[in-house]
Amino acid sequence: MTPDDHATAAADLLEAERTGQQIGLLSLRHPEMGMDDAYAVQNAIYDQKLAQGRRVIGWKIGLTSKAMQYALGIDIPDSGILFDDMLFETGATVPTGRFIQPRIEAEIAFVMKSPLSGVDVTRDDVIAATEYVAPSLEILDTRVRRMDPDTGKTRTVFDTISDNAANAGIVLGNTRHAVDTHDLRWVGALVFRNGAVEETGLGAGVLNDPVESVVWLARRMAQYGQSIEPGQIILSGSFIRPVECPSGTDIHADFGAFGSVDIRFG
Repeated sequence: MTPDDHATAAADLLEAERTGQQIGLLSLRHPEMGMDDAYAVQNAIYDQKLAQGRRVIGWKIGLTSKAMQYALGIDIPDSGILFDDMLFETGATVPTGRFIQPRIEAEIAFVMKSPLSGVDVTRDDVIAATEYVAPSLEILDTRVRRMDPDTGKTRTVFDTISDNAANAGIVLGNTRHAVDTHDLRWVGALVFRNGAVEETGLGAGVLNDPVESVVWLARRMAQYGQSIEPGQIILSGSFIRPVECPSGTDIHADFGAFGSVDIRFG
């Protein structure tokens, strides 16, 4: 793919987000595309969103569970960008039509107090740079079709990464914890959809330990000349399968002593 191809794909994805009309698979349009192309498209989205006045508030890490990696035939996570218009308060209602095919995942969010960068970042560095951790939900959406209707081909990891790693929103819980007061491997959640338990999971499903997920992100970003900045929110990765959230869905994530998060889709 050429730089013009990257910019065109990014513009198409942003138009899909604006209109609610999905685009076809980029991996069909550009069968030669690879991981670097996918992140170049994502970076072009970053450039275009900044030009529209958006502000980066953090980063998300995806595909951290073995189940999701096996499903897509990869062995590494991916990452995406959190913008200021993606943040929802717990208990809020997502306006009808805001997203195309929203889903949610339960995650542990890290909020940073100092910068974090470098290919040699360690878990001790992550712990030292973290202001607090909190329960959270990530809202996913897909501006790319999940499957091509003509060929039956499903989207690839390159489509997902190009589409800002399917990120659409973040809901932060109100409770805050020092990062070393909980063994995050054992922090889990019961996720209720319309009053019934839909999914459960533990933090250990995220690269064995959510702290290691942030280590991976800092090291990956360093390869692209990027860094995690103070005040930014890091979604460390989901420990449940995505939960579909059509209009009228109420979500309650009970993290036990760690807190809770609620969101409703209008």
